[in-house]
Amino acid sequence: MMRSLWAGVSGLQAHQIAMDVEGNNIANVNTTGFKYSRVNFADLLNQTSKIATAPQGELGGKNPMQVGLGTQVSSITKIFKQGSVQTTDKNTDLAIQGDGFFVISSDGGRTYKYSRNGDFVFDAAGNFVDNNGYIVQGWLRDPETNEIDSTGPIQNITIPPGLTTPANATSTVALKANLNSGQMIKNKSTVFALDTTGTNTSDEARAIANAGKSYYLDFKTLFDGTGESLALQEGDAFSVSYDGGTNWHEYVYDDPNIPGSPTGAVFTTNEDLRSQMQNDSGVQVVINEQGKYELINNSGADMQVLVREPTGAGHNLNQKLLDVFTPLEGTIPDGDSKISQSLYSATHASSIDIFDSLGTKHTLRFEFRKTAQNTSGSEWMMILSVPQPSEINTTDPKNYLVGSISFNSDGSLSSFSPTNISFTGNNGSRPKQTVNLDLGTANLFDGMTSFDNPSSTSGISQDGYPGGDLNGIRVDESGTLIGSFTNGRSFGLAQVAMASFANNVGLESSGGNTYIQTSNSGDPIIGKASTGKRGLIQASSLEMSNVDLSRSLTQLIVVQRGFQANSKTITTSDQMLQTLLQLKQ
Repeated sequence: MMRSLWAGVSGLQAHQIAMDVEGNNIANVNTTGFKYSRVNFADLLNQTSKIATAPQGELGGKNPMQVGLGTQVSSITKIFKQGSVQTTDKNTDLAIQGDGFFVISSDGGRTYKYSRNGDFVFDAAGNFVDNNGYIVQGWLRDPETNEIDSTGPIQNITIPPGLTTPANATSTVALKANLNSGQMIKNKSTVFALDTTGTNTSDEARAIANAGKSYYLDFKTLFDGTGESLALQEGDAFSVSYDGGTNWHEYVYDDPNIPGSPTGAVFTTNEDLRSQMQNDSGVQVVINEQGKYELINNSGADMQVLVREPTGAGHNLNQKLLDVFTPLEGTIPDGDSKISQSLYSATHASSIDIFDSLGTKHTLRFEFRKTAQNTSGSEWMMILSVPQPSEINTTDPKNYLVGSISFNSDGSLSSFSPTNISFTGNNGSRPKQTVNLDLGTANLFDGMTSFDNPSSTSGISQDGYPGGDLNGIRVDESGTLIGSFTNGRSFGLAQVAMASFANNVGLESSGGNTYIQTSNSGDPIIGKASTGKRGLIQASSLEMSNVDLSRSLTQLIVVQRGFQANSKTITTSDQMLQTLLQLKQ
């Protein structure tokens, strides 16, 4: 028989396989994540009639004489070129941009399959599955640490239906704000009110007193009604007569930062001045709820009050100070009173909701009141409060806590106290809940500051939250399934694992858009998306087939022509054999 006949048969067989492969490519042109294959041909053995000889002397060398015996399919290569990514309307659709495979299992992780098809859904039991029912593998959130450890072994990704998250008690409150160090302010509050006995009646002031701090502010930190600082200097003074001008009493400011004292009746704080005026007038003097000095005439006779500029040696006129007390002038009938202008202190307040162990919300209020200003910086009183019946620590009143915060001359934070509070909600939640206060780092500008700018809060946050129910899931580029809960919180519930191989082409197709490992693919290297040589994950998207129809249809023509040509080899060989048989006739 003629060798060409068998060569033609081998060509038909090889091109038939090529047609089968190309037909399969075209059939899967719309199969998600499909990778097309390419057929590679190789010749069969060659029959050698004469071997090659080397040049000898004057005679040149001769090439071998061989007759080929046909062709064969040497390999079918899977082409793992990136397919186009199509956006979808399903948030659990995942597409891989780059190298890598999803890891899936049908037996709880005893064996794995690998896929580029990210058409995933949650089944009735909360398993994250593909269309074959294989469960996607990855890492779950540790309920104790609330972290996803992607270095641990992978397992079935299962998120139970109706998942809830328990309440998380607040452990840290962070505040970033500027407290105005300037001489003109917008945020201000009146100085504390006193009752008729000279005892401060507000819960806030009682808490200050119980903390061993003075709530009688230095006059140097007080402001008038327009928000301008009184800016008292050593020796600033004013005079008051309580008997129509017969006797005068001069009150002189003594700066505590300057050694020595000016002559006369000196004062530093508003309490110093209040008590002196009460002693000199013989009637009751209080600071009322509007921060005004009030002369209450309980002497049994009318009073005639006069206010004038200072006359003592070395005493200076401070017009703002004088203007504050000028309204006291005039006749005060017995049983009546007169009031000064209001005195204000620079203040700023911020509030935030914190949560107890039951997830109940409580408002924590920060109030800052300026108490000192000198060349080394400023100091502010810090008053923390919560609504009753909640408590902070165990002071009286129990819902107030007084501390302090100081700043350097460049406006950076110097120190603050307390650094944490002990909070009790008195509603059945865990008592004495420790809440750390993060107001910044000493000598830095990463938290509280005190510049000559209006007081304002730029950021306030806390880490607590109430319980909530799962109401949605989205996936980020790292493959983390992020759950959104009805309490407004979002956090990772699981993370999809990805596998990469040394030789992707060595994987074996297993049907259903899946692959299995072979001895020539290498072992899977499992890790997170976007690490190693693994690509990123794009949610609400699917990777389309990488079949190029223009290439495939052209290849069909090539294969068809090759098949036809090989059939001609067979028919021509048959005609030659027929001619040979006719020689006998």
